[in-house]
Amino acid sequence: MTTIRRNWAGNYTYHAQQVGVPESIEQLQSIVAASATVKVVGTRHSFNGIADTTGTHISLEKLNRVLSLDRVNRQVTVEGGIRYGELCQYLHEQGYALHNLASLPHITVAGACATATHGSGDRNGNLSTAVAALEIVQADGQKVVYTREHPDFVGAVVGIGALGVVSRLTLDVEPAFEMRQHVYDRLPLAELAGNFDAIYGAAYSVSLFTDWRSASFNQVWVKERLEEGSEPKPAPATFFGAQLAASPRHPVEGCGTENCSEQLGAPGPWHERMPHFRMAFTPSAGEELQSEYYVPRHAAYEALCALDKISSRFAELLFVSEVRTIAADELWLSPCRKQDSVAVHFTWKPMWKEVREVLPLIEEALAPFEARPHWGKLFTMAPADVQRRFVMLPAFKELALRHDPQGKFRNDFLSMISL
Repeated sequence: MTTIRRNWAGNYTYHAQQVGVPESIEQLQSIVAASATVKVVGTRHSFNGIADTTGTHISLEKLNRVLSLDRVNRQVTVEGGIRYGELCQYLHEQGYALHNLASLPHITVAGACATATHGSGDRNGNLSTAVAALEIVQADGQKVVYTREHPDFVGAVVGIGALGVVSRLTLDVEPAFEMRQHVYDRLPLAELAGNFDAIYGAAYSVSLFTDWRSASFNQVWVKERLEEGSEPKPAPATFFGAQLAASPRHPVEGCGTENCSEQLGAPGPWHERMPHFRMAFTPSAGEELQSEYYVPRHAAYEALCALDKISSRFAELLFVSEVRTIAADELWLSPCRKQDSVAVHFTWKPMWKEVREVLPLIEEALAPFEARPHWGKLFTMAPADVQRRFVMLPAFKELALRHDPQGKFRNDFLSMISL
């Protein structure tokens, strides 16, 4: 493997001249120290140039082990290349669970935490909020460790690749649990006006899907946590006007359901119900583009109505759009910093020219709500707007300069946000 040419979706071509695949931390340190410019490339699920470099790409695919499980403090320590699907299987076998998972179990833990990738749930923080400590190989090849007690910990966790290579992470875990999920069809947008909290508070995790062709959500995925020893109640036939689905659903109309996590209320392990897609299958729609914007929870219904007003401008370009809730956190570059948030996700057809033309319209509609973009997805927001909405960027820049004074980890994406 001499180069990694494209991302998973195929919409972005990387510019790295070579790829290093270390088999030990020492090899990783040597590669970083010897490289003029370097970035980590993981499972390539980013849709922009956040992981690009003109120098050396580093793949951590051989540094993907579970290093320790601390049963007393309920924490697991892993190497930076491990994927959630692999970690979850191990944890479940040991009787433990993570508090939250993204839609896809295929992504690496380090990459997801570095971009504040999230799952869903009113009381569930994004995936990076599970991080209790992280080890970073910085530009000179030396390791530095941040724990929650370190004053810069809240700046380092969501590091967007600017601080170095995340070689190890320690995550909080909890006892394993079971879940079940039901899907409901056709929830009117107007139901959210007076029932937003009741809808999203109805289960451990709730996702609403729409194609924006009408003022309604095509599907509601309700993921319920089952209490040990209690008998689950039958699912209601209706959910705020939506009808209980009698057969499995895929979020994208017309796609087969075999790659989706099991539905119809069948109980199962936490890691087989929280993600929308199964580890063994190609996720989502395949070739696609993705964008996502976070708005304050209190303004979510108003923001969704603003999108509905312009939906005719972009609906034809969509596979599907998902709306989820995420709890607030304190991490500097998290889109949910200091605000309970609602994320509006867009899965686009692979038509970048047309999508690029409508993204400014969406960003303009969401501007009154100070929408924050997902770091790993597509957006056209002006750098000044990004900087204004992530108010800790100046402090983060100082942290990045301490780790990387010569700009070894910088690239065009980081320059765009003035890092």
